[in-house]
Formats: sequence, structure tokens, C-alpha cells
Amino acid sequence: MSPPICRTSLLGTVPYASAWEMQKQLVANRQQGLIPDTVLLLQHPPTYTFGRGSAGPSHLLVPDGALKELGARTYEVDRGGSITFHGPGQIVGYPIIDLKEWHADAHLYVWTLEEVLISTLADVGIAAERNQPYTGVWVDDAKIASIGIKLSRWVTSHGFALNVNTDLGYFQRIVPCGIPDCRVTSVANIFGGPVDESKVTEALIRRFGELFDRRTLMFGMPDFATLEPASFA
Repeated sequence: MSPPICRTSLLGTVPYASAWEMQKQLVANRQQGLIPDTVLLLQHPPTYTFGRGSAGPSHLLVPDGALKELGARTYEVDRGGSITFHGPGQIVGYPIIDLKEWHADAHLYVWTLEEVLISTLADVGIAAERNQPYTGVWVDDAKIASIGIKLSRWVTSHGFALNVNTDLGYFQRIVPCGIPDCRVTSVANIFGGPVDESKVTEALIRRFGELFDRRTLMFGMPDFATLEPASFA
């Protein structure tokens, strides 16, 4: 029997609020069985998000007005984790997966997301690892990818952010992920110059399918609510 389908959409740059609303609709549709597992891959304009584990202003090192002067937006969101940055040059992934049809285990889900990122980085020549007790992925004691998720009736939302060509200066204005003295890096920083984001994305999609045992099919962004279950069997 073939593995289940996971539809993957490359959406380019999407405002954070729009992507958040999109996730809410997809989660509702996935809970009703109207759509298959889905992964949104995109980038955001400069954005700072505070998760449920944030310590609020204590993890923000500049006044909120200073962020607005940079053209950055801020949002308090319903994922786990603390404050993080999203922006150009970063691959952001929002998996909408029904864990009841995979493994109903939140810890295993986060571990597998980390493994997807570690394997992706290995494919492009970077040795990455976990850094217990923190979530995410690290290279030489510097964080290169963050993870923050939400579960709603076992359907996932939010996800991960991998720094590829990201301007790391944005992280200097926060305590990244609420971790004191946390250094942050990127693929470009490690290689000493910009890299082809499409190559990293291709590796990520492949590894995601392998590790979650899903057939990843490229898909646009239709009106998911109109899909019949038979269309993704």
C-alpha cells in the first residue's frame, strides 16, 4: 500500500496574519477529513512572534516602536515556545497533520521535525544536532532552526523556521526562543555567502516525506473546503 499523501504548497512570501488564518482554516478542514495532510512552505516579511512560553517584554531587547521603525510586525500567537523572528531568507514550514493517522505522540512529532531539519542540513553539507533540553536544531552551539507547534484535536499547526539566507541582525533585538546568550546562525553564515534556497527546499521536502512516511505532492492553494475525501485517497 502506498503511503498517505501530504500535499505541499510553496507559497512565496506571505504576511504572517494571512498565513495564520490560512492555518486555522486548514486545521478545521483536516479535522473534518476534508483535506489530506498538508505542508505550507513560505517566507514572511520581518515579523516577531511571541508564543505561549514567552516572558513578554523581558525577551524583547528594544522598544516595540523600534521594531515598527524597522518595518517589522509583532504578534502574540498560540504556539508553544517563546519569542522568535521570521523574515526573508528563512524557510518556514507549517505542517497540518492529523497525528492520529501517524503517531499520536507530540514528543515524537517534534523529534521527527528536528530530524527532518538535521537530515536536510546534512544533505547540503552541514552537520547539525539537537541541543537538549531545548527544541530546535543547532550547529556548533548556534541555533539554526526553531520549532514551535500547536495541537488541536491531534491536528498540528505552526511548525518550524530554518535560517537559510536570513539577516541575523534581526535576532540581536530579542532573546531568541527565550534562551539567554543564544547565538543564532544560518546556512549562508556557515558557508560565507548566499545559497540557493530552492536546493534546501527540495531537500527538506524529500526528507519530510521520508521521515513522516508520506507521499509529498506539490500543490497550489485551492479552496480546500471544496475537496472531496476521494480526491486525495
